[in-house]
Amino acid sequence: MANPREEKPVLHTKKHLARLERERRQTRLVLYTFIGIVVIVVGLVGYAFLYNDYLQFRQPVAKIGNVTLTVSEWQARVQLQTQNLQSEITMYQEYSQMLGMDFSQQEQQIQSELNDPTTLGQSVLDQMIDEELIRQESAKRGITASKTEVDTAIQASYNFYPNGSPTPTITPTDVTLPTLSPLTLALVTITPTPTLVLTATNTPTITNTPTNTPTVLSTTTTGTPPFTATAVTTATSSPTVTATLTPGPTETPFPTATPYTLQGFQQTYATALANYAKIGMTEDQLRAMYEATILRQKLMDVITADTPHSQDEVWARHILVADEATANAVRQRLLNGEDFAKVAAEVSTDTATKDKGGDLGWFARGTMVPEFDAAAFSLKIGEISQPVKSQFGYHIIQVLAHNTVPLDASAYQQAQQTAFNDWLTKERTQYKVVTYDTWQNLVPTVSGASTTVPQ
Repeated sequence: MANPREEKPVLHTKKHLARLERERRQTRLVLYTFIGIVVIVVGLVGYAFLYNDYLQFRQPVAKIGNVTLTVSEWQARVQLQTQNLQSEITMYQEYSQMLGMDFSQQEQQIQSELNDPTTLGQSVLDQMIDEELIRQESAKRGITASKTEVDTAIQASYNFYPNGSPTPTITPTDVTLPTLSPLTLALVTITPTPTLVLTATNTPTITNTPTNTPTVLSTTTTGTPPFTATAVTTATSSPTVTATLTPGPTETPFPTATPYTLQGFQQTYATALANYAKIGMTEDQLRAMYEATILRQKLMDVITADTPHSQDEVWARHILVADEATANAVRQRLLNGEDFAKVAAEVSTDTATKDKGGDLGWFARGTMVPEFDAAAFSLKIGEISQPVKSQFGYHIIQVLAHNTVPLDASAYQQAQQTAFNDWLTKERTQYKVVTYDTWQNLVPTVSGASTTVPQ
């Protein structure tokens, strides 16, 4: 007898089978959709982490030729510059406490730069672009910075001098006052300058006392003062004065002992590298900064080799008025023989010079606004210019004298720097430097210990 509980085979109709297939497809679709959503979410989260931790730092901030500057390189330099500025503020605060002087203006100026991330970021980016332009031009010219030179520069920045500290030297500069031509003297009246002459009733003796310290000159007398001061007025029609600084006898300078040992320097440098790492800067990047400084100086020496050691100057006076019609009328009065100083006092709107006959004194090229500068240096002595329009109004200019003066060491260095900056500006255009605005939202905040690179 058959078991009534025994299951009988189920007969599936086509309709039933179709329904089962639909259910299986729906189940697979839901499963695949869920898996897809999970994959997308995981992918987005992973990409976000990857972008924040890696990809965004590889984005370009600038491209110079075939070289790309990345966000990570730029951010490290921004943090370094920020810390340098903060160190400057601390330095001024310490000076204020020690010297009792007010450095608040300097502190505020630095703080304003720190408070403007966009300006700070742009400044650092411009510096990095200049460094790359210098590297590429140096490579073209065969200019290099050796490992030894970089090592020496790093050691010097930490005041480590294995061969003794260098002793600075002072090179005296001859000062030559201009010789005024008869034409100049005919145009203006030169007021003699009183010369103070000391007349001694007893002859003083000058004694050099050699010591191991810088030379000190002492004055002794064999009798009793007083010395009498007499003002003597001297005047010449064509004064020429040459003052030459002659240094007194000094002992031969010897190298100063280094303040600490090689081991001490190495420990200091290792600590500095650890601090650089906190702001994302590697030792290779640090050495590249020192290399760029060396290359900059070498390239500047080559590019500015023809910089003149003297500069042209003019002595000029002017009358400033508001409109061209008035300027033409003033010019005609001068051509008719009226005194320049009297006309200036009467009509000039330049309150700083009108009561001095419009006298501007001596000035070099580039000192005045471009329109005035070009006109003044094109005039002959005594010539009266056509009206010259500038942002201040209309000028009538008369040049009183031309002169060429030698540049002292400081002025010559400034002239070289100006010439080199002009070259860099041209290079930016020739290299078609491309910058990207993405960095403006990525200016970093300072992290890690304070670290400075001597500038």
